[in-house]
Amino acid sequence: MKYLEFTFTTHPATEAVQDVLSAVLAEIGFDSFVHTDELDRPAVAHAANPEHPEFAEKAEADHFRCYIQQQLFSQEALDEVLANFPLPDVRIDYVMAEAEDKDWNEEWEKNYFQPLVVDGRCVIAGTFHKDVPQAEYHITINPQMSFGTGHHATTSQMISRLLSDEVAGMEVLDMGCGTSILAILARMRGARHCVAIDVDDWCVRNSLDNIALNQLDGIDVELGNAQSLADKGPFDLVLANINLGILLNDLQHYVPRMKPNACIYMSGFYDTDVPQLLAEAERQGLELVDQRVLDGWACLKLRKANRTGNCA
Repeated sequence: MKYLEFTFTTHPATEAVQDVLSAVLAEIGFDSFVHTDELDRPAVAHAANPEHPEFAEKAEADHFRCYIQQQLFSQEALDEVLANFPLPDVRIDYVMAEAEDKDWNEEWEKNYFQPLVVDGRCVIAGTFHKDVPQAEYHITINPQMSFGTGHHATTSQMISRLLSDEVAGMEVLDMGCGTSILAILARMRGARHCVAIDVDDWCVRNSLDNIALNQLDGIDVELGNAQSLADKGPFDLVLANINLGILLNDLQHYVPRMKPNACIYMSGFYDTDVPQLLAEAERQGLELVDQRVLDGWACLKLRKANRTGNCA
């Protein structure tokens, strides 16, 4: 599988800007994101703002490497998301090159992925980490090229919900599973069975590797999308950490596969998007249980409006 490597430079170089950048890039097919403090590859430079055509001020900015499968890349789509970047007064430059074959575990270890502890109860670490903190739940992740180590506010909020809610004995769907970190935690917390689905065959393979690393059974990983749910379930709990557009389009496929009174956790969108998503959720027969926000990213818990079930 051939990947393209984009090194973005944002001005200002803040975490909030790069969180938003990673979100809009994920919507057009980018699947991996790595911070780096050096720009070491010569390539053609581009600017999101036509008033700043030169790729300059490199030493003043934090560089952000992002990867996309070559076959999925659209120059038109990238130009559009940068031209319509949702934060004001932001300049984004980038250079593009074909990604080298390299040891991706080493890249994550050096540049981004450090052990993470969520709510003092769950630690997520790579196969390469040493002196990992101890916690009630220990998840080992071999991230490879998949984005889903728990560090992003959307994933960490989903993890926090799984830690605080009862999932023992449940049938769980992890939709858009990525590394399957959520399905893995659900199974560790006593879920009876999990189905993890992603449209990317790389994510499917990585999920299988991660499930084996954690010595778990009871998780089925499949390549597919929302249309592939027709013969699956019914589920007590659906986990959907994707993005606004997909959630708005696919809720109609999730809800029929949910048991009466089943719950769905959703993240991958901004708090300003919540009214639009809640309007669609209500049309599909879901009611809001609660809403959380972290760094501008929302995480919703909703219940299928029915009378009996397992979700409390």
